[in-house]
Amino acid sequence: MFIKSKDVNNPVLLYLHGGMPDYFLTQKYPTGLEDYFTVVWWEQRGSGLSYSADISPETMTLEQIISDTLGVTNYLRHRFGKEKIYLMGHSGGTFIGIQAAAQAPELYYAYIGVAQMSNQLKSERLAYEYMLQQFKENGNTKMVRKLEEAPVTMTDGTPDAYLALRDPAMHSLGIGTTHDMNSVITGVFLPSLTSSEYTLGEKVNMWSGKSRSGVSPLWDDILSMDLSKEVTELSIPVYFFEGIYDYTCSYTLAKEYFEQLKAPIKGFYTFEQSAHSHCLKNLKKQDIFCRRMYWLE
Repeated sequence: MFIKSKDVNNPVLLYLHGGMPDYFLTQKYPTGLEDYFTVVWWEQRGSGLSYSADISPETMTLEQIISDTLGVTNYLRHRFGKEKIYLMGHSGGTFIGIQAAAQAPELYYAYIGVAQMSNQLKSERLAYEYMLQQFKENGNTKMVRKLEEAPVTMTDGTPDAYLALRDPAMHSLGIGTTHDMNSVITGVFLPSLTSSEYTLGEKVNMWSGKSRSGVSPLWDDILSMDLSKEVTELSIPVYFFEGIYDYTCSYTLAKEYFEQLKAPIKGFYTFEQSAHSHCLKNLKKQDIFCRRMYWLE
């Protein structure tokens, strides 16, 4: 894990990444969260700093990773002398985080979902339909043909051919990692190689973990579960940060989930120029959010 803070007496925030660690992107897209929190960028079992070829795929289960999350939470509580901490998930990390918060709400002041998952299979279908329509409108017959040969359905799921197209197609339309990123190579891969805080071996491990797990080690669980039916209530405050251009985890579905989710305090933040990642760079909204977090503690 990377731990960043301007004052270690600040509240602790544990960040759960999605399909791969993304701390390296803060070099280009600084969040500013370390001004308010002791931010813990934990790289999960089998990912990034925590990658090892010796880790058995059989241990990469939802139950185990939720247990890991609670274990790291308790470690941080003891290390920094905190009764509770904040839990923030991004993308696939929201799938883990909201379930961890539901299992052990006494450990957390609040749960924050950035690009919150809900019904991911439905989200993939919505993304597929949107991309197909956009490529038809802009005359990209090659991508239209490829997508039509790899349809996403609510019964058959996401074929491998679609998953191979998914990221480059989303980035070319501005609905992937960030709204202004049009290439995974220049937007994600190269920044990971130029990050000054990873060793060369750790950079290799980051991509080894990604290639080994694919979209996510929990992808089958993610597609088979509708969180809006599994986690319907939290006993702690809940905040969703959503990029309006996000089709990786549908903005529309996240808003629907938020509206039906029961919690003592709720806040939904829309980022008008963002897609899937780095909604946090809008400092005005971030400042409002951080002041609310201090009020909770």
